[in-house]
Amino acid sequence: MTIRIRTAAALAGTALLAAGLTTPAATAAPAAAPATRAAAAAAPHRVLFDNSKAETAGNADWIISTSQPDPLAQNASPTTEKSWTGALSAWGVALQKTGQYSLKTLPSGSTISYGTGAALDLANFDTFVIPEPNIRFSAGEKTAIMKFVQNGGGLFLVSDHVNSDRNNDGWDSPKIINDLLTSNGVNNNDPFGFSVDLLNITTDNPRAAVAPADPVLHGPFGTVTGSILRNGTTFTLKPADNPNVKGLVYRTGYSGSTGAFFVTSTFGSGRVAIWGDSSPIDDGTGQSGNTLFNGWDDPAGTDAALALNATAWLSKA
Repeated sequence: MTIRIRTAAALAGTALLAAGLTTPAATAAPAAAPATRAAAAAAPHRVLFDNSKAETAGNADWIISTSQPDPLAQNASPTTEKSWTGALSAWGVALQKTGQYSLKTLPSGSTISYGTGAALDLANFDTFVIPEPNIRFSAGEKTAIMKFVQNGGGLFLVSDHVNSDRNNDGWDSPKIINDLLTSNGVNNNDPFGFSVDLLNITTDNPRAAVAPADPVLHGPFGTVTGSILRNGTTFTLKPADNPNVKGLVYRTGYSGSTGAFFVTSTFGSGRVAIWGDSSPIDDGTGQSGNTLFNGWDDPAGTDAALALNATAWLSKA
């Protein structure tokens, strides 16, 4: 004797058919769809902040928390930038409070990797934030970063001015980022369509371009009107190399391919954003002994909205 075990869903479908209320094709799909939608809605956008490249050298304190890799170990329910220790804590806390992001930090001494299976491997994240690196990426790390973006990841780079070598190893963030773009083992021919200008611009209040439909300038965290520049640099755009490169915020008196202060682009199926100064991401709080300034809330710019909208866009939120 053959015994057939029928699921509750199948029995329910049979009952509905008997009542003439549905068809077999219409029975199965609705049962699975709500669960699928709920799972998709619950999945957090995974953001990894780098601290493997001397991001706290000198007066820099470009971390979201001293608790690494998990900032929640310092405070699981942060409310303000002082809930976590780091000059980027306002950025991290703002994302955490939405309930839509999962944040981690790649600690000092770590190696950037992609596809190794390690817990902090880039394959486990949607967006990688590198705030003013002060140690040159190794050949393997450069390839890992590029593969991550090429395969759909979001890369958020923050540069600073020329000669901002905080750990005195001969490499500052403009040199390090340009090196990534020209010697990475994946595409050495200006893959993102921009280069970092070797400048030290003392002060300016760059303004946003007119782009009403741009998701970074007009995103879920507000409208961006501009930023602040306090000893930083700009970027030269090369749309012939990558037609998707866009200048979103420009130094006073500049437009088009020169003087861009905040830039977005794409590579493969991934996205890229770059900022020309670390001052806008500094929330003025951090570890003792550092000289920090609150650029995050500076009324001359809308830096919080710019950082957060860009994070959302890079994460495909």
